[in-house]
Amino acid sequence: MNELTISLDAKASKPLYEQIYGYIKKEIESGGLPFEERLPSTRMLAKHLQVSRSTVELAYEQLLSEGYIEAVPYRGYFVCQLDGLVRLERQTAAEEVRQAEKKERYVYDFSPNGIALNSFPHNIWKKLSRGILMENDDEFFQLGHPQGEEFLRMAIASYLHHARGVSCTAEQIIVGAGSDYLLMLLLNILGNRRVVAMENPTYKRAYRVLQSMTKSMIAIGMDQSGMDVGELSGSEADIAYVMPSHQYPMGIVMPVRRRMQLLEWAAKAEERYIIEDDYDSEFRYKGKPIPALQGFDARGKVIYLGTFSRAIAPSIRISYMVLPKALMKFYQERGRIFSSTVSKVDQMIIARFLKEGYYERHLNRMRALYKSRHDVLLEEMGGFLDICSVSGEHAGVHVLLHFTNGMSEAEAVRKAKEAGVKVYGLSDYCIGHEPEEATVILGYANMEEEEIRSAAERLRRAWK
Repeated sequence: MNELTISLDAKASKPLYEQIYGYIKKEIESGGLPFEERLPSTRMLAKHLQVSRSTVELAYEQLLSEGYIEAVPYRGYFVCQLDGLVRLERQTAAEEVRQAEKKERYVYDFSPNGIALNSFPHNIWKKLSRGILMENDDEFFQLGHPQGEEFLRMAIASYLHHARGVSCTAEQIIVGAGSDYLLMLLLNILGNRRVVAMENPTYKRAYRVLQSMTKSMIAIGMDQSGMDVGELSGSEADIAYVMPSHQYPMGIVMPVRRRMQLLEWAAKAEERYIIEDDYDSEFRYKGKPIPALQGFDARGKVIYLGTFSRAIAPSIRISYMVLPKALMKFYQERGRIFSSTVSKVDQMIIARFLKEGYYERHLNRMRALYKSRHDVLLEEMGGFLDICSVSGEHAGVHVLLHFTNGMSEAEAVRKAKEAGVKVYGLSDYCIGHEPEEATVILGYANMEEEEIRSAAERLRRAWK
């Protein structure tokens, strides 16, 4: 350390050396200057504070005599370890923080947002990262294209075409650090006077992001096929946000007929658009995969959102948006002012992960893993059919339990908590109303098969 910024008052009754001494002592006691931290030399600190060197020496001598610092020959002054020092004020503050951040502990957590982190492809990721950094390409560290680098956008376009039936070119794709950023960018492109409709229950994070930026938000009810298009048509909405591949949290896979009805709704007005969040599209356990809604769109009405966070890891923070060609001119006017939020190095890693076949192999492994956990959970839920029914089990990484024995959602969550198991009430995802029936959500991606069995047994005892 070469500097300590201390506010000194030359007109104060307390001498300058005491002000320096008091500041350093307080910093040591509060942890601002930790054990073994090197202090600036008396000459450097005197020069920095614009005081005489003797003033700093007096302050250091007082700290030395009280045992706050020690002088090491030829090396300088260092903070001492102060075992047993009573710091009631700091301890009280720390205790308050601990109380504020205290989280309820559970033995098992059926989080619908969890993923199998222990299945992250560490070796491949390290190999790709090392190979890219060894290329010594200075271009990797220059400010990149605002839409994301072309090599990544081309790889995404190819993947989407083959895996999801999305029809687009690299020029239509915008890469960003998470869906939140892309939604904010999209509203900047479309204008903030839009009225956005979302399914209800819905993905609350996206709802809050859009609500903070738009003129109005509307919650549209759902039936067994997804968003109620009749209710949507009767609203003032000009944008519909849907998750047709696997609606979160209800788990509904939107059938083709309802998708066509949504496209017809959008086609009836020039300013209408559909935001397709292709949530959990990679994981499907029954029937053939249904292509993305965007693949059925012949009029340029669907804005497609996708991410690598769900299939790889949340910390990857690389998402992408496919804009209809007609909206690209508005992006050029209003969106290009924002620089890319993903580093070139990270973009290159993902691009090679896609192009060299690693992503496809990783997805196949994750599908098999999640299918195994999915099957174990459904097997265990067979013992609950006298008190509840199961839905949303054909895709994604969570299921819903609908209680038929009169148990309320709050009671089910409370009893599960008492058994050391965290489950999630559907009411947390509803806007403006409570669910018609008591429902809880069980995610299984972050749990091993034996953990699922043990947690299910605890719930069986708690709920019966």
